Amino acid sequence: MPTALPPQAAKNASPTLILRWLALILCAGAAGQILHALAVPAGLFLGPMLMAIIFGVSGTQLRLHRQVFRFGQGCVGLLVAHSVTWSVLASLADAWPLMLFATFVTVVLSALVGLGTVRFGGIPGSTAAWGTAPGAASAMVSMAEDNGADGRVVATMQYVRVVCVVMIGSLVSHLLGATSVAGDAAQAAVVADSVQLGNLLLGLGVVLVGVAAGSKMPAGALLIPLMLGAVLQLTGVLHVSLPSEVLAIAYGAIGCYIGLRFDRQTVRYVWKRLPTMIAGAVVLILLCAGCAWLLARLAGTDFLSMYLATSPGGLDAMAIIAVETHADVGMVLAMQTLRLFGVILTGAYLARQIIRLTQNAH
Repeated sequence: MPTALPPQAAKNASPTLILRWLALILCAGAAGQILHALAVPAGLFLGPMLMAIIFGVSGTQLRLHRQVFRFGQGCVGLLVAHSVTWSVLASLADAWPLMLFATFVTVVLSALVGLGTVRFGGIPGSTAAWGTAPGAASAMVSMAEDNGADGRVVATMQYVRVVCVVMIGSLVSHLLGATSVAGDAAQAAVVADSVQLGNLLLGLGVVLVGVAAGSKMPAGALLIPLMLGAVLQLTGVLHVSLPSEVLAIAYGAIGCYIGLRFDRQTVRYVWKRLPTMIAGAVVLILLCAGCAWLLARLAGTDFLSMYLATSPGGLDAMAIIAVETHADVGMVLAMQTLRLFGVILTGAYLARQIIRLTQNAH
């Protein structure tokens, strides 16, 4: 005898909800393809994210399952693994002092901006410390809640900064002449319309195994497939290539997951503090951009690659833009990963120092 669906399951299966998902998928896909056709860097990611923000704020109550988001991260990780070669590893080994210095400067700048948001924005010290930390947004929210901060405000601060970083990063890439064209030869080496079945299955297997293995690690869904894919490629077992449709789905999943976090309730809760959050995000981006300009001059590298490497955005978002704009993906990835671990190791300490300094000031 068939059993009745639970109320939540019945709600999830309702035709109205299905129509909302179809509308989001169509709008996100169309926006991504339009921006991609207009040669907007990371357009396949940026378009779905903007559409998802509109849907989230409109009160559609859609939530993308975290495993879909993690699969998207895994595909991006595998894509980035294509850029990991022996020559890239050798050049990164030579540049480790510069990367370490850039990581230190970015973490210090984020702490200073955190102090500023406490002083001028009325945001509690612990919340501001985690909200301005330049690490993986999901990891920072989780760690913030573990340390007693307000997860809603931290999430909003993190994702507001991600949106600002992606928008400004795409604009900077466009102004510097970096474009994303579907027929580019460099992109064709990674994204293939006809991929050998065995190679494709092995690549997807790397993504699935990496996503499962990295479930307990911050940004593990991206980092583990990246490392596994890089090892297999360096040893000649795997030639990284993914169908363009798979990458479009992966980019869209990440963009929609981030965008749908902006619901009406969260926006209402932080509305009075939103200008401070945006100002703090923009100030941090500008400070990091200035640092990137100086480091690019000292190291003799191009500004775009250094800007993306030091930009306080999510590792997955910066990896997407770096790949799409043909920047130095190895350097961007190495510095973003190094900073992620740096923030994870120092986040709790910096939060305590910000709380102590702000309490003394009052």
